[in-house]
Amino acid sequence: METITVESIPILVGLEEDGRWWADIESMPGVMAYGETRESAIAAVRALALRVAADCIDHGEQIPEPFTKVFSVA
Repeated sequence: METITVESIPILVGLEEDGRWWADIESMPGVMAYGETRESAIAAVRALALRVAADCIDHGEQIPEPFTKVFSVA
């Protein structure tokens, strides 16, 4: 059985010219966050992705693809 975690979802990370770091989950359009450090940008985008998934669950909507296995019940 394969275990999928929030940490295993691919995140793109980059550095802006002004020194801010950004992190983006391409498989979840609109889920992007900034941070003062690389680590803070990654933490912020993971938190945002979890909030988006939780909101979908609360409203009975389909969970975004990266989270379908994270929240699966075996």
